[in-house]
Amino acid sequence: MDISLTAWVLTVVGLSALIAVDFFFGRKPHEVSLREAGTWTIIWVVLAILFGIGLWLFGGGQPAGEFFAGYVTEKSLSVDNLFVFVLIMAKFAVPPAYQARVLMIGVLIALVLRGIFIAAGATLIAHFSWVFFIFGAFLIWTAWKLIREAHAEAQGKEEEAYEENRLLKLIERRVPSTPEYHGTKLTIMENGKRLITPMLLVMLAIGSTDLLFALDSIPAIFGLTQDPYIVFTANAFALMGLRQLYFLIGGLLQRLVHLSYGLSVILGFIGVKLLLHALHEYGVHVPEISIPVSLGVICAVLAVTTVTSLRASRKQREQERAGAGAAASGGDSGDAQK
Repeated sequence: MDISLTAWVLTVVGLSALIAVDFFFGRKPHEVSLREAGTWTIIWVVLAILFGIGLWLFGGGQPAGEFFAGYVTEKSLSVDNLFVFVLIMAKFAVPPAYQARVLMIGVLIALVLRGIFIAAGATLIAHFSWVFFIFGAFLIWTAWKLIREAHAEAQGKEEEAYEENRLLKLIERRVPSTPEYHGTKLTIMENGKRLITPMLLVMLAIGSTDLLFALDSIPAIFGLTQDPYIVFTANAFALMGLRQLYFLIGGLLQRLVHLSYGLSVILGFIGVKLLLHALHEYGVHVPEISIPVSLGVICAVLAVTTVTSLRASRKQREQERAGAGAAASGGDSGDAQK
């Protein structure tokens, strides 16, 4: 799709205005209610749908289909990322009133990083067709890695805890810090000495995590479309509702026990699609997977994953209640015999 510089500028300005509005309403530290989170989540989803309809009206069905496929994929990957955000918040004991601000800064960092990666990816693809082989192989390897991690978690072999990376550990060792939060301040002056606060550390943790997430998500969406404009806007709309989604489905995240399996299928599918496209670029006659098929597969996998996850979670809760009831009955019987 041929996008003029004016359209690019208007899009970036429009998205920046939306982010500014979101930041304005969330500027004061407060605990985000389910009503607030639900309202903003609906607003962001509706805006993404309206943008996709606009692409369909002005560009046709192909770019609109690519946008929706990319948006759904990036949104599902973002939900998986929320698991790590939950662990980071717990690790740094972020007060509920400050979590919205941390997530807002994290989203801004993610947008900047993904913008850089999108520009780099688009440049590589435009000049080197063999990049598709690397992207495809990387996604298939990531899919296999997700399956192994999900299996390890199911077997109880992986401890659910956030491990700080070397950069954070180095900063904590070398830079004077304070253990207490001081509102949303990143640094404070204490006894004539500049100290960093846990707020700065948690934002660095979120930002460095965003960097790792971008390594998976950017190749995935380039497997659905090579249009930088669609890649950027799909990522932007998927990320902008992430903050509210964190509070809306925070409790539901623990029930999506099969999400990693579903995402591994999606990433593996897109990886195969990329490899087929790469072979096609080099003149090998292989079938290519269309956008409608891709969108259908992605939506079907997410629907099946959600249903099976909720059923498995419900079954596990019933077993836990039954076990607790049996233990209580056994204790009562023992007391009666005494």
